[in-house]
Amino acid sequence: MRGLFRPAILWTALAVLAALIAVPSTPAFAATLLSQGKTATSSSTENAGTPASYAFDGNLGTRWSSANTDSQWLQVDLGASASISQVVLNWEAAYGSGYKIQASANGTTWTDLKTVTGGDGGADTWDVTGSGRYVRMLGVTRATGYGYSLWEFQVLGTPGGTDPGTGGPCTTTNAALNKPSSASSVQAADTPASGAFDGNNGTRWSSAASDPQWVQVDLGSSLSICKIDLRWEAAYATAFKLQASANGTTWTDLKTVTGATGGNQSYDVSGSGRYVRMNGTARGTAYGYSLWEFAVYTTTTGGPTDPPPGGGGELGPNVHVFDPSMSTASIQSQLDTVFQQQESAQFGTGRHAFLFKPGTYNVNAKVGFYTSIMGLGQNPDDVTLSGVTVDAGWFGGNATQNFWRSTENLSVQPPGGTNQWAVSQAAPFRRMHIKGALNLAPTGYGWASGGYIADSKIDGAVGPYSQQQWYTRDSSVGGWVNGVWNMVFSGVTGAPATNFLDQSYTTLDNTPISREKPYLYADAGGYRVFVPSKRTNARGVSWANGSTPGTSLPLSQFFVAKPSDSAATINAALSSGLNLLLTPGIYNLSQPINVTRANTVVLGLGLATLIPGGGVSAVKVADVDGVKLAGFLIDAGTQKSDVLLEIGPQGSSADHAANPTTMQDVFVRIGGAFAGNATTSVVVNSDDVIIDHTWLWRGDHGAGIGWNVNTAETGLIVNGDDVLATGLFVEHFRKYDVEWYGERGRTIFFQNEKAYDPPNQAAYMNGTSKGWAAYKVGPAVNTHEGWGLGSYVYFNVDPTIEVENGFEAPVKPGVKFHSLLTVSLGGAGKINHVINGVGGPAQGTATIPSKLVSYP
Repeated sequence: MRGLFRPAILWTALAVLAALIAVPSTPAFAATLLSQGKTATSSSTENAGTPASYAFDGNLGTRWSSANTDSQWLQVDLGASASISQVVLNWEAAYGSGYKIQASANGTTWTDLKTVTGGDGGADTWDVTGSGRYVRMLGVTRATGYGYSLWEFQVLGTPGGTDPGTGGPCTTTNAALNKPSSASSVQAADTPASGAFDGNNGTRWSSAASDPQWVQVDLGSSLSICKIDLRWEAAYATAFKLQASANGTTWTDLKTVTGATGGNQSYDVSGSGRYVRMNGTARGTAYGYSLWEFAVYTTTTGGPTDPPPGGGGELGPNVHVFDPSMSTASIQSQLDTVFQQQESAQFGTGRHAFLFKPGTYNVNAKVGFYTSIMGLGQNPDDVTLSGVTVDAGWFGGNATQNFWRSTENLSVQPPGGTNQWAVSQAAPFRRMHIKGALNLAPTGYGWASGGYIADSKIDGAVGPYSQQQWYTRDSSVGGWVNGVWNMVFSGVTGAPATNFLDQSYTTLDNTPISREKPYLYADAGGYRVFVPSKRTNARGVSWANGSTPGTSLPLSQFFVAKPSDSAATINAALSSGLNLLLTPGIYNLSQPINVTRANTVVLGLGLATLIPGGGVSAVKVADVDGVKLAGFLIDAGTQKSDVLLEIGPQGSSADHAANPTTMQDVFVRIGGAFAGNATTSVVVNSDDVIIDHTWLWRGDHGAGIGWNVNTAETGLIVNGDDVLATGLFVEHFRKYDVEWYGERGRTIFFQNEKAYDPPNQAAYMNGTSKGWAAYKVGPAVNTHEGWGLGSYVYFNVDPTIEVENGFEAPVKPGVKFHSLLTVSLGGAGKINHVINGVGGPAQGTATIPSKLVSYP
C-alpha cells in the first residue's frame, strides 16, 4: 500500500463508499448490474494485489490500481452486447480528474459514452446511452502522483442490447458454416478444426488421441440455438457435451451425451451463445475424436454477424516510432524518460518498443527492463544509432539481474569506440552491426550471467570480461577477449578455436540448422514482417551478401493485438487465417492461444507478456509445419497450469524437417512478479523443432517465491525427434530442469542453476539419489549430442545439500557430450559428479568448475 490511507480512517472511507455504491441514481428505466464478476483486463496493475478483476468483484475492500502514468485503462467484458444506461465509479484516493467512459462491440473500436474533466474523486455516477459488449474507463489525467485506483466499477443496463431475439421456428440454415473455429488439438495439418465447419463431407477435424478434447465455432454474435448435428468419422465419441458460451470462456451445457455410437447424430437443444463446442470426454476408439461435419441451427438468423477481427491497424501507445526528421533532443528525451521508468522495474508492468525508421540518429538508447530497441530497415545498416547500452548502476554494478530486454536490426557507431551491453539472461542481441568493439561487462566489472548474440557483426573485439558464460551464433566478430566458465560459438567467423580446459571455449564451425527470428520493418507501403528462410550449416550473418533471404508479409496479414483483446478474440483472428502481432503490454488469458495453421507467425513487441488464468496453458501449437513463435514472455498464473507452452499435442509424429517450427526469444517466468505456478514450462511433442534462445525461470527472488510457493517441477520436456536447441537457459526447477526423450536431439549451449531453496537434503531426493540432475536424457534414447553445457548450485537455505550428478544420460555409443562443467557457487552446496558418476566434485568456496572435455 502506498500510504494514502491510514487504518484508522480506512473503514470510515469504506463505509461511505458502501453507502454510495448501494444506491446508484435510478436510470430512466429498470437496469441490471451487468459487470459484476465478469472478465476484466487493464493496461497495467500497480502490483499483483490490485488486479483488474478486483474492481468488478462487488467487494469494497479490494481494488484495481494502475501504473503511475496518465494513459491507463480498465475494461470489462460483459459477455454479450448490452444496452448501457449507467456507470458508477467508486474511486480510491488515487482518482482520475480527466477520463472517458467508452463502449465497444469488439474490444478494438471504441465509442465515447461520457467525457469527464475536473473530476474530484469519490463516487461518480453517470447516466449514459449506448451499447456494446466491452466497457472501459480510459484515464486521461491523474489527480495525484500515483496511478488510477478504483474500488468498484459498475456497468448497468439491459442485457442483449444488440443481440438477436429468441423464439420462432428452428431454421434450416447452418449458422456454423465457414465460421472461425478452433480446437484443443489437431491430429495433423490436414485435419484442422475448420474441416468440421466447411460443409465438405470429404474433409474433417481430428484430435490427438487423448481425453478430453474439444472443437468449437464462433458464430459471430449471440444466437438462440435449437439443434446441433454431428457427423462422426470412424473415430467417434462415446461421451461428450454440447456447450454454448457468450465469451468463449464460461460454458453452459446444452446436452450431455453418454453411450453414443458414432455415425450421424442430431440433437434438439435450447440455449444461446456466440460460441458452441463439442467437448469430448470419452473416445469410442483408441484414436482421437474426428468429425466430418458439425452443424449448428438457430431459431433466428439474426442480423449481420460480427466478422472475425481484421488485420493491420495501429501498434498501440507503447510503441514509439522515430524518423530522422524528428529532433535529436526530443528522441533522446523520450528514450531517457522510459529508461528512468524501466531501469529498475524488474517486475513492473511497463512494456515498451522503440522503432527507428531508416536513417542516422545521434542518440544513446539506454535499455531498461521490458524495453526493445529495433531498427525498421530491411537490413541492420539502414539504421544507425550512437549507442544501444546496458549497465548495472541500478543494482550496484552487479549485472546478474539485467533480464528481459532486447535490441535488433540496427547498427551502432559508438563515439568512444565501444558499445556496452552488460546483460544476463533473456536479453537477445540480434541482427546488430557494432562499428567498433562490444563490452559485455558492467562498469567496474561486477558479476554478469549472460547471454546471447545471433546474426550480428562486431567489427572490433568482444570483451566478456566478468561474464560467466555466453553463446554466439551465426555471427562475425573481430576477436574475443577472454572466457570465464563457458563460452560457446557456432557458425561464428573470427571465433577463437576450441580450448575448453584452459579458456572455456567451445567452437563449432557451423550451426547445423537455423532460421533467424521474424522482424518488423517498414517500406513505402507501411509496416511489414520479414520471415527469414531456414539455413543449413550456417556460418556468418544472414545479411552478409545483401538482404536476408526470406518472405515479406504485410501487416494486413496480422491481427495486431492489444492487451485488451481476449484470448477468444485472438483465437478467432488466428482461425480466420491471420498471423498474430502482440503489441507491448500484459495479456490476461482465460483460454490458450491456439495456433492450428501451418506457417503462422506469432511475434511479440516490447516483451509482450501472457498470463494464463484458471490453470490453462498460455499457448498451444498444433503439429503443423513452420510455425514461428518469437519475442514474448509467459508469466505463469496463480492457479497451477500443467503446461504453459505446448508445441504439438501428445503423440505428434509428422515430419517437419523441411519447414520446422521455431521458438525464439520466448521466455517463461514462474514467480517473481507474483506467486505463479506451473508443473512444466514447455513441452515439445512435435519433431524437428528449433528452440533458439529461451530462458525458462522458476523465480529465486521477487514476490511469490518459496519452495512451496512458486511450485514448478520441470522447465523443458522434449518428446519430439530431431529437436535442436541453440542457446538453452533453464533454471531453478524443483526436479529435472530438462528432460529429453526424443531421438537425435542436439543442444548447443546450456546454462543452468539448480533450485536455490530446497529446505534440506531429505526434501531434495530423487528416490535414493541425492538431488536431481539439471539435464536428463531418457534411458530409451539412442542418439543425442550436446556442446557446452553447464550446471551450477547455490543452496542458500541449506548449503550442505548435495546433488549426485549434474547430468544424466544413457551410456550408448550415440549419446555424446562435449565441454561439460559443474560449479558450486561460493561453496553453497555440492555436485558430486559431472555426469553418470564421472567427473570430480564441484565444491568449496573457490568456485572452480569441474570440467569434462568429452563424455564418454
